[in-house]
Amino acid sequence: MLGYAALVVILAEGGLSTRWRDIRPAVPAAAVLATAGVALSVGITAVGAHYLVGLEWRSALVMGAVVSSTDAAAVFSVLRRVPLPRRLSGLLEAESGFNDAPVVLLVVAFSDLGGGGGGLWSGGWAGGGHAWYVLVPLMALQLAIGLGVGLAVGRLGELALRRVALPASGLYPIAVVALTVLAYAAGALAGGSGFLATYVAGLVLGNARLPHRPVTRGFADALAWLAQIGLFVLLGLLVEPSDLLRDFWPAVLVGAVLTLVARPVSVAVCTTPFGQRWREQALLSWAGLRGAVPIVLAIIPVVAGVPDSDRIFHIVFVLVVVFTLAQGPTLPALARRLRLGGEAGAGVELDIESTPLERLGGFGHLLTCAVPRRSRMAGVEIAELRLPAGAAVMLVVRGGTGFVPAPSAVLREGDELLVVATEPVRDEVERRLLAVSRGGRLVGWLGGRGSTGVRRGAGH
Repeated sequence: MLGYAALVVILAEGGLSTRWRDIRPAVPAAAVLATAGVALSVGITAVGAHYLVGLEWRSALVMGAVVSSTDAAAVFSVLRRVPLPRRLSGLLEAESGFNDAPVVLLVVAFSDLGGGGGGLWSGGWAGGGHAWYVLVPLMALQLAIGLGVGLAVGRLGELALRRVALPASGLYPIAVVALTVLAYAAGALAGGSGFLATYVAGLVLGNARLPHRPVTRGFADALAWLAQIGLFVLLGLLVEPSDLLRDFWPAVLVGAVLTLVARPVSVAVCTTPFGQRWREQALLSWAGLRGAVPIVLAIIPVVAGVPDSDRIFHIVFVLVVVFTLAQGPTLPALARRLRLGGEAGAGVELDIESTPLERLGGFGHLLTCAVPRRSRMAGVEIAELRLPAGAAVMLVVRGGTGFVPAPSAVLREGDELLVVATEPVRDEVERRLLAVSRGGRLVGWLGGRGSTGVRRGAGH
């Protein structure tokens, strides 16, 4: 239960921190990787675990499923220093978010195979010793239900949080995380994948224009780190140190099959139809880092009484540690070697925090944002923002000093803007600020409407 709770928090944070604009072009390829790619990885890894390590087929399939999920947090913590093209970073992020739910279903299904009805799924659709050809459509149905529940909870939560002014700003992050937990519960009760529902609900809420978005993301990130730390501590408590040396070389063999055969084959088969070049496929293959998720999944076969489950657990521990240490430090160098550095301005994103003005009954909002590095908003005059009527740049903070900007005041990197907007134009103001940050002063010039949205004052 503790492992599942931690996994829910990790998936919720993954959804909240994912930008839909970045992953949208990669969703088809990521969906194929997260389903067909996972199946290929599981099959190839299971063959290696059976013939090289000596696990029986059921245990080998469980092993292949446990280690087949990639970890977004591990990948992007390493790749932050090497910005990638958006088509590649978006694919990595989307795949790591999508593949957790199918992998959980596979691990539980394989753990329950041959269980005679007493397994973890004995009370559900896919339990009780159903044949594999029955499990496949049932798992697809569970994923579809989880997707629908996640979308519903996310959209309803967005509508509620945008229209209800909570009594304290600190309640917004708690409310958002609570909604993702609600999505898990609703998805599970509906007979679907609660984990997919959690991720999708987080994705919807993370890309909605909610109050206190940066604070909410920071809160979820802190919770996810605590969950991952707790999972590694839990794994350490369950591991028998005397068994680690015995299972070291089997773990290396399984990890080598997974990293050097299963992952490259699944990436090549699943991404070639989408036009991925061999350089990109090579980086995608090496970037399949494993993190906290296999820790949770390795506990499932132990609970289900799978043969050699203790050995699987120790192999997973060694595999995660050894191959994370081997792949992580070499990823930036490989990205540079393959000449896959991101395009200029890649990764630039304007974070806008919206705070309801309670004394105006929620009909006014204070928007704050800082001009990031490489943003095309730098060098733009206040008047060139062309904010709609009903919005005004009230203050610019530069170097710890605030001033009321004149229309001719020029923005610089690091400037913090305070914009007041009425409720009817808040969304339009956010879209305009984001557009200028990405495209510069001339973006949307034709057909642009609205006032300059400034107050007359002393400029800098």
